[in-house]
Amino acid sequence: MQYRDFGNLGYKVSALGYGAMRLPEGENGDVRREEAVAIMREGIDAGVNYVDTAPLYNRDQSEEVVGEALQGGYRERVWLSTKNQRVNDDPDDWRRRLDDSLRKLKTDYLDVYHLWGISWKEFTEHLAIKDGPLAAARRAQEDGLFRHLFFSFHAPPEDLFKIIDTGEFVGCTVQYNLIDRKKEAGVAYAAAKGLAVVIMGPVGGGRLAGPSSVLEGLEFSAASTAELALRFVLANADVSCAISGMSSRAQLRENVATASRNDQLGAAELAQINESFDEYRKLAELYCTGCDYCLPCPENVAIPRVFALFNLARVYGLEEAARKLYAEIGHTGFFAKMNNGAACTACGECAEKCPQKLDIPEELAAALAALGNGQGE
Repeated sequence: MQYRDFGNLGYKVSALGYGAMRLPEGENGDVRREEAVAIMREGIDAGVNYVDTAPLYNRDQSEEVVGEALQGGYRERVWLSTKNQRVNDDPDDWRRRLDDSLRKLKTDYLDVYHLWGISWKEFTEHLAIKDGPLAAARRAQEDGLFRHLFFSFHAPPEDLFKIIDTGEFVGCTVQYNLIDRKKEAGVAYAAAKGLAVVIMGPVGGGRLAGPSSVLEGLEFSAASTAELALRFVLANADVSCAISGMSSRAQLRENVATASRNDQLGAAELAQINESFDEYRKLAELYCTGCDYCLPCPENVAIPRVFALFNLARVYGLEEAARKLYAEIGHTGFFAKMNNGAACTACGECAEKCPQKLDIPEELAAALAALGNGQGE
């Protein structure tokens, strides 16, 4: 396993971290606990020393399973991270959620604690108000309940710079991968400021997990698209650690092997990737820029998500991954409460709001034909 400086914290962290958001599940959606514990411990035995979880992951079972996996001496071998999502501005309620995570994780303290998924607006109007959640976090840190305060981030890229400049955080967790590079400059800025930079979604939340006829056409070898994706992230010297959700031993072992390589992608290979992906990005934006102006849909269709998956198939050649993730819409994951394109009634409200004047109902129908109806067809 390769190890890197964890920002300016004075520690070394494994290049690969264990993201406990996609633990193996049975048909009923419950985590297969014995299997999950075994996979996680195998990863730690292979040198992974950063484990990241959160409330709500795996239907609110992840923290408990991680806590079980870290018994028997494993807790002392890892940096343990979880998160606190702002539900309200009550500092006592914030503290209760922290205490609940500690109980589930069977530990007295956390190495890393995140303010979860924050934006500049949320930080200024809620988190940093007098005697709000940020003040509660500082009191909890003084009480020894966690060592280092991080934030995780999904907001517009410009917010990242502002949050870093508050000086409140010593690390951040940011999404960055081959097909989502909007926050690349923010990652560099965070590293330059001495923050530990953890990358989530290096394999695009499963989007880069399957074979790609396009990516495999690049002129250098990789055993899989997932390997190429992880090598790309780890080639960035600003990255401290890349966390990957690994639900099988095969995924774990492939990622461990990749993160244990002494050779990373070279300048010529990165230049080829950059040139190719600039073209792919421009092509994808012809179909949809992801501005979300089409929302809300009266039928609760996850229009931007559908189009993003459609682009995976037609632009990046990731048909298998696109079909799998499309089938999850309306059933599991972040889009479980929304609908795929099968629910579209062609009312046209979305098309009227689209700045690109896309015929959205027609595109939704094309996506449905290409990706299936969400039932595996």
